Amino acid sequence: MNPGTSQITKGLWLGLLGIVIFSVTLPMTRLAVGTPNAPQMSGVFIALGRAVVAAGLSAVFLLATRAPFPRREDWWPLAITAGGVVFGFPLFTSIAMRYVEAVHASVIVGVLPLATAAVGALLHRQRPSAGFWLCAVLGSALVVAFAMLRSGNGGLSISLADLLLLAAMGCAAVGYGYGAKLSQHMQAEHVICWALVLALPLTLPLAAFSWPTEPIKASAWWGFAYVAVFSMWLGFFAWYRGLALGGTVRVSQVQLVQPFLSMLFAVPLLGERLDAVTVGFSLAVIATVFIGKKMPVHPSTNAPSPQLQPRKT
Repeated sequence: MNPGTSQITKGLWLGLLGIVIFSVTLPMTRLAVGTPNAPQMSGVFIALGRAVVAAGLSAVFLLATRAPFPRREDWWPLAITAGGVVFGFPLFTSIAMRYVEAVHASVIVGVLPLATAAVGALLHRQRPSAGFWLCAVLGSALVVAFAMLRSGNGGLSISLADLLLLAAMGCAAVGYGYGAKLSQHMQAEHVICWALVLALPLTLPLAAFSWPTEPIKASAWWGFAYVAVFSMWLGFFAWYRGLALGGTVRVSQVQLVQPFLSMLFAVPLLGERLDAVTVGFSLAVIATVFIGKKMPVHPSTNAPSPQLQPRKT
């Protein structure tokens, strides 16, 4: 195995690890936010409170590893990254999850791989082959078809919650793309840490303002703890490093399995149903990931040949 292939393979495995961690996010968010009939924490508190907890962990980690201060030109990409994955995605999904089941929300996540691949191709000046894009489109079409099949109205019902989930996907794609680009010359774990610390002056007062005023179940606090430590922090260590090593366009296709992993986790955590149709769609989507992995992805002829290496601490 040549070094390039080894790096891509490592990137894919790290990307998969990140996706497994992220796959539990929707069920845990549903656990924390509750339902309309039994509400727990507000979506605003879950989104911003988890960012505050992760920012505190990040500050300790940055000090312990003596992380270098970001370069002046990195602050704007860090702000965009924070806007996508610290504010946009957590806020939109946390608000939406009170009104939809995790299984339903999971299928909406299926649009994320294509969105991430598009952002990655733009930022990294990569040229995926037609076959690669065909696999991406096919995988996304499968999850959209699943959503339509499960809508119960003879088609995909676009409710306000669905629109919030779609907006969350757009935010995540932009945050993933810019974070992966920063990971080419910053250590991947430092990218999410600096993004969280940068957002702290906003997230801290807003989280304090939205602190729950009613008693909250212990299970809701466990859900909050997971999204704060794993979804908002540790998952990005693996995810951004995977995107940097394997390429955003290619590694993003691993996200195609995220909806179905989320469904699998939703069954024991929330008691939601998983049937043969869901399993069938899951296998079909995984097949597109496998085929897409084999398709070539070429750098643009205008892209610089050497890649910047992460700075040593």
